[in-house]
Amino acid sequence: MNGKQYVEKVLEEVKKRNNGEVEFLDAVTEVMESLVPVFDKNPKFIESGILERITEPERQIFFRVPWVDDNGDVKVNRGFRIQFNSAIGPYKGGLRFHPTVNQSIVKFLGFEQIFKNSLTGLPIGGGKGGSDFDPKGKSDNEIMRFCQSFMAELYKHIGSDIDVPAGDIGVGGREIGYLYGYYKKISGQNTPGVLTGKGLTFGGSLIRTEATGYGLVYFTEEMLKANGTSFSGKDVVISGSGNVAIYAHEKATELGAKVIAMSDSSGYIVDLNGINLDVIKDLKEVKRARIKEYVNIVKDSKFVEGHRGIWEVKCDIALPCATQGEINKDSAEILVKNGVVAVSEGANMPSSLEAIKVFQSAGVLFGPAKAANAGGVACSALEMSQNSMRLSWTREEVDEKLKDIMVNIYKNSSDAAKEYEMEGNILAGANIAGFLKVAEAMHAQGIV
Repeated sequence: MNGKQYVEKVLEEVKKRNNGEVEFLDAVTEVMESLVPVFDKNPKFIESGILERITEPERQIFFRVPWVDDNGDVKVNRGFRIQFNSAIGPYKGGLRFHPTVNQSIVKFLGFEQIFKNSLTGLPIGGGKGGSDFDPKGKSDNEIMRFCQSFMAELYKHIGSDIDVPAGDIGVGGREIGYLYGYYKKISGQNTPGVLTGKGLTFGGSLIRTEATGYGLVYFTEEMLKANGTSFSGKDVVISGSGNVAIYAHEKATELGAKVIAMSDSSGYIVDLNGINLDVIKDLKEVKRARIKEYVNIVKDSKFVEGHRGIWEVKCDIALPCATQGEINKDSAEILVKNGVVAVSEGANMPSSLEAIKVFQSAGVLFGPAKAANAGGVACSALEMSQNSMRLSWTREEVDEKLKDIMVNIYKNSSDAAKEYEMEGNILAGANIAGFLKVAEAMHAQGIV
């Protein structure tokens, strides 16, 4: 059986077994299509059934999360934790609190996390979790009660050498604090390494908040430099206005770019003079307001309802940092028509498979999420290291380590693409480089 036959056989089996899980199947398909030459060159991976094993989670934990709102009414949400692969280290991946969270989305995120974590070069496996709970509009007390109920079940399944969750959409420093506080209470253990994204006063790391956004820009700058250009003098569109988007804006601006559009779920703003980041930080981090308020503060800016339209804004570099599936084929074609030079993903799989093909066919530089947004989990792993050593690194030390990791991710992805005769295809290179490390570990450890 050659590589193509093997991939097609396993992909068909995965589709039958996970029928209807669109997000998960898209993620698996995207990775598998890159791996055909790997199996031709390494038949041992076929013999040991690596694909069959790596596409099936080692453990899936689903549970109910009952909590009481401020009116005294009982509410029930669903909780998820997918412990996908531990071949190279303890499971590592965020918790997402958002109404769209379901089994397919958590599995897709966990599957992507395997390769993303492998690319960092750090000893961490892949996992993901969350709940369909929506923190928006909830009081601090409601969020605390929900987090405590969620942790009442989750604590049985995590540990600094087992599974180390972090934050994701809807889970920031406030939520991590509530989760960790309750973990300490019910476990009787003060082990900071069980969660990352903690506050600086109880084991958190400097740069963690900025890490995904900074890392995205560090990776994208390497990709641009390898193709004879840079962020300097470029117009940039960034979707989203959370941590990833905000700190991608900050770092891109430091490198000489001008960010002209940002968004939230209600719509997007355009400021051709360059979006004022201090105003965005105040609206989003302090006031928790909608982005449309920007136009009431900054003259000559405009707000447009509907967040998908942001990709119609002409730009040199697009950084999708909102959520999965936000760039479809039509949006990709508009970006290409408007002369986009590079698209680099700050969110998890924000571009559809069809959109990616549009970018690649047009020769647009494309930074896939599993490589480009790995800065967050890289910094989480650095937080784990600091917790294990009972010390804290300076901001400069963490930032330097983060940059080195992102530069190496680009280099390793680029080198892998070249080795397998797909030079310039960073998506394929990232898939191959991330897969090879995990596959070698799984093969060496036998059928477990």
